[in-house]
Amino acid sequence: MTEKETQEIIVGGGCFWCTEAIFNAVKGVDKVISGYSGGTVPGTPTYREVCSGLTGHAEVIKVTFNPSVISLKELLIIFMTSHDPTTLNRQGADVGTQYRSVIFYSEEEQKNVAEAVVETIQPYFENKIVTEIKPLQQFFPAEEIHQNYYENNKTQAYCTAVISPKLKKLKQMYASKLKDD
Repeated sequence: MTEKETQEIIVGGGCFWCTEAIFNAVKGVDKVISGYSGGTVPGTPTYREVCSGLTGHAEVIKVTFNPSVISLKELLIIFMTSHDPTTLNRQGADVGTQYRSVIFYSEEEQKNVAEAVVETIQPYFENKIVTEIKPLQQFFPAEEIHQNYYENNKTQAYCTAVISPKLKKLKQMYASKLKDD
């Protein structure tokens, strides 16, 4: 892979509001877009359709990052440790295939890095990592209300109960990798 000014990776680790908030806090991340990927039905999916679990799409984020500031490997380690990659189709109270742990790669090098990260961190988990590593077919941005959700809704119950504790854990584990407040 040639060195580019920015790169993109698409990941899903449960609710995209959570993963978006995490990656918005990471140094070297230029942009995060919540969306959907991995579905089996034609057309552009809606949040309601994806939440039904019938489209096959996962809630994902597209992360645009500067590899001279943070590597794909570092991003994927943060991703894999910011959710539970050992639970199939579930993150906490969010249950269904739309909440699966998944990495969608667009280049063979991304696939290789993702596989290496999973292999490296597997010993730190009691259960087997079930994160899917799949080629990206298509990414659909989510509706505008879902973009920057945490930033726009910090006092909302889900944000205070679920996202804020994840951000606290992120700060404890990766303080040197985070943007200044």
